[in-house]
Amino acid sequence: MRHATKFIAACALAAGAAASWGQALTAAPPQNVLQLAATGTVEVQQDLLSLQLSATREGPDAAKVQSELKAALDAALSEARKSAQPGQLDVRTGNFSLFPRHGRDGRISGWQGTAELILEGRDFARITQVAGRIPTMTVASVGFGLSREQRAKVEGEAQAQAIQRFKSKAAELAKGFGFTDWSLREVSVQAHDQGQPPRPRMMAMEAKAASADMAVPVEAGKSTVTVTVSGTVQLR
Repeated sequence: MRHATKFIAACALAAGAAASWGQALTAAPPQNVLQLAATGTVEVQQDLLSLQLSATREGPDAAKVQSELKAALDAALSEARKSAQPGQLDVRTGNFSLFPRHGRDGRISGWQGTAELILEGRDFARITQVAGRIPTMTVASVGFGLSREQRAKVEGEAQAQAIQRFKSKAAELAKGFGFTDWSLREVSVQAHDQGQPPRPRMMAMEAKAASADMAVPVEAGKSTVTVTVSGTVQLR
C-alpha cells in the first residue's frame, strides 16, 4: 500500500511538471519590446610609447653567439635602468632566441640569435633619449597606444555619451510608436579603440644609425575609443 501511495504521488508530480512545461511553451512572447543600440566616440591623443630594441648576432659556435647576445642585452639593460621610472619608463626584456642555420647539405653551418628589450611608458622624451644611448641594440619597432589611466578616462566619457544617446533614442522611438514611456529590460556595454599606425619605422632606425647619442624621433597619433550600448526596452 505504501509503495502504491508513493507511485501515485510521483505520477501527480510528473503530471504537474508536464502541465507547467506545457504552459511555458504556450506562453505568449513579450509584447512591445524594442531592440536598439547607441554608440559614444571620443578621439584622444595617444600617450603611451613602446620602443622595441633588438640585437642580432651570428657565428659558427652557439655558445659564443648566446654569450654575445647576453652581453648586448646586459649592457642595454644597465643603461636603461638608470632612467627607469614606473609609468614613465618601464623596462622589460622581450624575446631571446637562438636557432641554427643549415647549409645546402642540410647540416648545421652556423647559429643566429636575437635578443629584445622593450622600453615603454608615457615619458616620450625620456624613452627616446635612452634608446639613443644604447649602442648595442637598434630600434626594431615603434608603437603607440593609450595608458591604463587615459583609457579608463576616455572610456568613461564615451560610455556616458552612449548611455545618453541610448536613453534619448529609446524615448524618441517610444513616442514615435505611440507610447508614453519605456523601461529597460536588458543591456550590454562593449568598448574598443582604434589607433593610427605608428610613424615609419625606417625613419627611427636611420636616425639611430646616424648618431648613437641622438634621441630617436617619434610622433604619436590619436586613438578613437568607441563604447556601444545595446539592449532591449519595454514600451509602455
